[in-house]
Amino acid sequence: MAREMEKPKMKKVNILFRLWKYLYDSRILLLAAAVMTVISNLFALIGPLLSGYAIDAIEPGKGKVIMDQVLFYVGLMVVFYLISAVMSYVLSVIMINISRRAVYKMRRDAFEKLTSLPVGFFDKHQTGDIISIISYDVDTVNASLSSDLIQMCTSFVTVIGSLIMMLSISPSMVLIFAVTIPISILFTRYRTKLVRPLFSLRSKKLGELNGFVEEINGGHRTTKAYGREKQVVERFDTKNKEAVDAYYNADYYGSVMGPSVNFINNLSLAGVSTFGAILYLYKMMSLGDVSSFVLYSRKFSGPINEIASIISELQSAFSAAERVFRLIDEEPEKADSVDAAELDSVDGDVKMENVRFGYDEAKTIIHDLTLHAKPGTLVAIVGPTGAGKTTIINLLMRFYDINSGAILVDDKDISSVTRKSLRRAYTMVLQDTWLFNGTIYENLAYGCENVTREQVENAAKMAHMHSFIMRLPNGYDTQLSDNAVNLSKGQRQLLTIARAMLIDAKMLILDEATSNVDTQTEVRIQAAMRELMKDKTCFVIAHRLSTIRSADIILVLRDGDIVEQGTHEQLMEKKGFYHELYVSQFS
Repeated sequence: MAREMEKPKMKKVNILFRLWKYLYDSRILLLAAAVMTVISNLFALIGPLLSGYAIDAIEPGKGKVIMDQVLFYVGLMVVFYLISAVMSYVLSVIMINISRRAVYKMRRDAFEKLTSLPVGFFDKHQTGDIISIISYDVDTVNASLSSDLIQMCTSFVTVIGSLIMMLSISPSMVLIFAVTIPISILFTRYRTKLVRPLFSLRSKKLGELNGFVEEINGGHRTTKAYGREKQVVERFDTKNKEAVDAYYNADYYGSVMGPSVNFINNLSLAGVSTFGAILYLYKMMSLGDVSSFVLYSRKFSGPINEIASIISELQSAFSAAERVFRLIDEEPEKADSVDAAELDSVDGDVKMENVRFGYDEAKTIIHDLTLHAKPGTLVAIVGPTGAGKTTIINLLMRFYDINSGAILVDDKDISSVTRKSLRRAYTMVLQDTWLFNGTIYENLAYGCENVTREQVENAAKMAHMHSFIMRLPNGYDTQLSDNAVNLSKGQRQLLTIARAMLIDAKMLILDEATSNVDTQTEVRIQAAMRELMKDKTCFVIAHRLSTIRSADIILVLRDGDIVEQGTHEQLMEKKGFYHELYVSQFS
């Protein structure tokens, strides 16, 4: 995330504890998995002991073999290894189910947090980076829980079991590991501290790459129109190289751990073989015991080597889990006050009294803004880019809270009512259309409960979309693709306007809603919208001043202040800033 570098790293203990809370919901399956792990490994650990017994049934130098004993022990080995393999398979199935449940809940928690975050969060973070957390990072955690966790538990049981068996065979030979194991542990801890930041950087760079790709895909027409393909590819190459380098560094330095620990463990095996041969020559151990001890030493050192490799993968999982938990820990939208009331039976009387606001406290955008929109009034908001037009809408909807002053609806301060009831009192039609994968009917009925087919069709007729929809192969049941890219921009805008017509709200916000339709259609839509806006308080952000000539009141913004207000005729007579804007568009 953009502010990750400003926050301290989460401790591994905290990450593990939070992961455990997700796993705890499947505690019965976890208990079954633990039992399976122990039993499966115990059966596997009996094998080397039986191998030693079989070898001891052979008397070196005499050519005497007790074949019945050899076949008996070999048969037991086959049975025990078969049972261990079956139980290992069942264990894998159980762990996959546990991981699936945990990851489902983790991804749901992350997505639910997104729905509770303030608009400001999405203004500050790339969409691609957020998607990367929900998809890639959660999947990384899933892979670790379903495979690495099994391997860690299996390795732990194997190491403890092997150590006990080696102590029972020859305590003196175990002293060899008193040297090699501390070296392995110290080396692993050192490499872990070095590698973990690299995996964090890897996740971060992938998020940035996803964000860039999402941004470019959304504006590919603009890229082609301006002939910027070469520059875009160059920027992608830079982002791609950073991501690839981050992957390489994490994997390169992480991969050193496994072979290094394996080398240390092979030194211990050489020591065991040498020391065991000496004890056998002095008849202090049987050949079968030496063989069993060597096999147990392999089982003892092998998992340690595997753990070292798994630790590298766990660094990636920890980094991914940290990003997910940081998202889950983001501050949600400020809660409504305890005594917040529901805003109902709205008339649509809106007041802004001496409002001051800035996205950054150090920089004020809106200065002492005062306005009064009576019920049924059509208020047009005009001004140059950056004057604060969209900011006013954000404040009216309480997407952001004002720094000082007051905003009232029907003489109720909006800070004293619930956000949900406030926002339901408005209908919004934005310049940037949003339609989802689904039928045209589902998109039109979005946000309206128990709406009838007739009401949907009436709304489409008012928006001059009904005849077009009926010409489609499946009519209102026609499936829209991603954001309705199979429709023209104007058609998408008309659908959002029709959707707004279905919502019974006393206040309406339009952000240049007819900017993507032709002039003839615009005239028809404005007539229908005028009919729709009767008895409603309407706020229209206008860039094309010709569309708001009939507004009841026009607010002219400049640098966060209302410098002029009045009807179109009154403002043109003043020959002030509005006159300059209007003339500049039609000169």
